[in-house]
Amino acid sequence: MKTAILDRDGVINYDSSAFVKSPEEWVALPGSLEAIARLNQAGWRVVVATNQSGLARGLFDMDTLNAIHAKMRQQLAAVGGHIDAIFICPHGPDDACHCRKPLPGLFIDIGHRFDLPLNQTVSVGDSLRDLLAAQQAGCATALVLTGNGSKTQQQPLPAGTTIHADLAAVVDYWLIHH
Repeated sequence: MKTAILDRDGVINYDSSAFVKSPEEWVALPGSLEAIARLNQAGWRVVVATNQSGLARGLFDMDTLNAIHAKMRQQLAAVGGHIDAIFICPHGPDDACHCRKPLPGLFIDIGHRFDLPLNQTVSVGDSLRDLLAAQQAGCATALVLTGNGSKTQQQPLPAGTTIHADLAAVVDYWLIHH
């Protein structure tokens, strides 16, 4: 089964420099949920890999994060889509964990969970740390220009990274080329 690994904030929903701290603050980007549904309908597995340092910072708790993800899943179901799993890094930037992007720990965990060869998966992010983590894990990488993507495209990107306006454009590309 083809697998797409997506970052959350800035790819699926609007990002916030003050963090997405409640279900009310979680707002899907135009077309992102429909794009995920199109992947599902084409037989793809969709997994989210997201840094959530707001947990470590005490900005929200696990119940709130679960409520945010419940809202995302509900809205996705309403357009005929679903997320197969959500992998989070709950640590802060100084916690020296292996799962915080740009390290590849979340991707490696996803590979183990689904018994996936990561070199046969594709990943999309809006930040360099998303792309670096995916590249280190062996995934093909795509940058979206939503969220932090416009700033990120000014930096040197991992070799082979494709650049797209948004998640819908990435999905259009993947459904033709993968």
